[in-house]
Amino acid sequence: MLRFYYSLGKDIVTKKAESKWGSGFMKNLSMDLKTQNPDATCFSQTNLLYMKNFYLLYQSYLEITPQVEEQLGNKAITPQVVEQLDNLKFTQQVVERIAGDIFSVPWGHHRFLIDKFQNQPKKALFFVHQTILNGWSRDTMLNFIGTDLYERQGKALTNFKETLPEETSELAQELTKDPYNFAFTEITTKHNERKLKDALLDNITQFLLELGTGFAYVGKEYRLQIGEKEKFIDLLFYNLNLSCYVVVEVKIGEFDFTDVGQLGGYVVSCNHILRKEGRDNPTIGLLVCKQKDNLVAQYSLESSSQPLGISEFELAKIYPGKVEGTIPTIEEIEHGLTDKQIV
Repeated sequence: MLRFYYSLGKDIVTKKAESKWGSGFMKNLSMDLKTQNPDATCFSQTNLLYMKNFYLLYQSYLEITPQVEEQLGNKAITPQVVEQLDNLKFTQQVVERIAGDIFSVPWGHHRFLIDKFQNQPKKALFFVHQTILNGWSRDTMLNFIGTDLYERQGKALTNFKETLPEETSELAQELTKDPYNFAFTEITTKHNERKLKDALLDNITQFLLELGTGFAYVGKEYRLQIGEKEKFIDLLFYNLNLSCYVVVEVKIGEFDFTDVGQLGGYVVSCNHILRKEGRDNPTIGLLVCKQKDNLVAQYSLESSSQPLGISEFELAKIYPGKVEGTIPTIEEIEHGLTDKQIV
């Protein structure tokens, strides 16, 4: 069905139908198609316009003439990969993989994407792939569009390239975000770390959605017996795509050098105590803080031999109930108009 919609949209555009037959073309085409296909419900004037825009949105990625043997391999369609598409010449294999994504997403999703990103095919393509990867409903997809996921995905500061094998470092990077959106906790008042972590786990479904694909919850304040001492990890997860444990430390304050030392110690401990050789890849650490200085964070990561990432988090934005003096009332506007003389 989607391929037919794309083809019909292409005919409307390439045959310059609207230019030839005027502004009433879409209405007449809708009537003719309904007459020829009385059982079909897809030929409304509105839907035909969506078909046209469907073609216009994705044509640059689906109608590329292969010229050289450049491959994207098995890379996911992430913001970073999408940024390369404008200047990359594709093989037919790559075009078909992109088409496979586009033509696998329900039409209802596409209509929203067309409305949101009519002139931004990179963003639309990113959310197409994420919808397939995560099995998003339309409401879930719209929610993540509203949280600026495209701009946040894969943006954490990490040392993954230096500390993980090449085949997993990029996937690990793409599983990060910066900042993480914790608005679902509905915390708008003063809080401590325990209150924030409790709120995250009270909304575990939303928390796992925000973390991304493949995360499974293992435990909160997970106890590790290290020699004669007990240590407690804030939050412990296992990522099925990376086949590794993920240690998550949450800090409500500003990041500092000492935080990386603690996180790195937890990662090493998990490798010794929890990781099973032949089953699990090296443990990854992720520190999520309220605020960070990027230079301090970068220096900290360079000092560690463990795979670590550092991100910020955001809570629900608080808006004042009433802002006086910024927006005039109707009475003030009317009063201002009566005071002015018309020359």
